[in-house]
Amino acid sequence: MEFNNILVEIDANIAFITIDRPQKLNALNIDTIEELHEAFKSLNNNKNVKVIIITGSGEKAFVAGADISEFAHFSVLEGAELAREGQYKLFDFIENLETPVIAAINGFALGGGLELAMAAHFRVASSNAKMGLPEVSLGVIPGYGGTQRLPQLVGKGKAMELIMTAGMITADEAKDWGLVNYVVTQEELLSFCETLAQKIARNSSVAITAAIKSVNANFTNGVNGYNVEIENFGKSFGTNDFKEGTTAFLEKRRPNFE
Repeated sequence: MEFNNILVEIDANIAFITIDRPQKLNALNIDTIEELHEAFKSLNNNKNVKVIIITGSGEKAFVAGADISEFAHFSVLEGAELAREGQYKLFDFIENLETPVIAAINGFALGGGLELAMAAHFRVASSNAKMGLPEVSLGVIPGYGGTQRLPQLVGKGKAMELIMTAGMITADEAKDWGLVNYVVTQEELLSFCETLAQKIARNSSVAITAAIKSVNANFTNGVNGYNVEIENFGKSFGTNDFKEGTTAFLEKRRPNFE
């Protein structure tokens, strides 16, 4: 598939997705969401790709929000469908992806941009990054999972404050709140994320997929996360990666996972 709004590169076993709409500060529109869905699906099916890093083009914005001009005149039903489709195709899709996703937040991550970053498995921010969910200042609420994922990451009180004030927090504040894992300079951002990705890529992709499913189960209504962990732990014993990993440990060598 040809992309108009994103760039996709693969270097060894690490993939980079760059949202490339600099004239709109990389704002998300329906076409971009569709392209991102196709890119993530394709990369997830590529067995050579072990980790995906997503970022924005330029130095100003990761994603400065949704493209408001696209839905300013939507009806109630159209608004609900916009959120439902977006969550299904992109935000929930990324959260449950079998391949680990790192968000490299290189500037403003506002509204849908912060929701996109929160859907990734973890986040690294550049020191100039600013984050927020300003939707209530437009008479709407976050619709791509922001009211759910933000409390999971920072707690209910901080999430309520950020959403209700429609304010922005700095990268350092985001780290203090637990919203991002690391803060580095703009120049170091991608190389730092790539170093983390290489550490992940050395490990068993089969086990990492099982770990993602098990962690996510704890945040799924009606699902007992402990039981999911037990089940996935047991399944690990039947994999070639388990045999290779334990054999390598006993032989005092590095494992060579398929």
